[in-house]
Amino acid sequence: MGKEFIELFEEWADHYDETVTGHDLEYKEVFRHYEAILAEVAKRTFGHVIEFGPGTGNLTEELLKRGRTVTAFEPSPAMRKLAQEKIGNRAEIKEGDFLSFEFKKSVQSIVSSYAFHHLTDKEKAEAIAAYGNILELGGKIVFADTMYQSVEAYKQAIKDASEKGFHNLAEDLEREYYTTIPILKEMLEENHFTVSFEKMNDFVWIMEALKK
Repeated sequence: MGKEFIELFEEWADHYDETVTGHDLEYKEVFRHYEAILAEVAKRTFGHVIEFGPGTGNLTEELLKRGRTVTAFEPSPAMRKLAQEKIGNRAEIKEGDFLSFEFKKSVQSIVSSYAFHHLTDKEKAEAIAAYGNILELGGKIVFADTMYQSVEAYKQAIKDASEKGFHNLAEDLEREYYTTIPILKEMLEENHFTVSFEKMNDFVWIMEALKK
């Protein structure tokens, strides 16, 4: 899952926090309201939380502020090192990813921010099915990520980025596996979740799915 992107994560680790705070003009809109988005994801969780792709630990920090118990799985050694330096022993940060992880405790919430697009749609479906098996009734998946209302909207976003001269952003949108809300909704409903989506900026939505 997303192993093809680990080299990118390793290169990005040292300046990731600068990017998310708006220092990179191309990605400024992608990360608009970044802190509020993370806070909103954390607010919607409860109990023991699994976090996938914590990166440098920013969402982890928000979860801890709300008294959650957090186990985070990060595939990038460089990102994992930075997260461990930031978080210390306040959360468990382990090697793993959306599909490869070891967890045997009870879990109430599963979260991620800016990472689910590293999976193909087939892998997303596999992940959601796995989470449906480990979450208790009433448990939640709360993901913040770039997604689109339609394929046409996705193609338009790539075109808009190119026309603005945001070539790195355009390449990113084409290279990774961004999907649509109808596809995610179908995956979740097939696995007995009720789901809602809230738009947070021109790129990012919060997907909240409740196990029923």
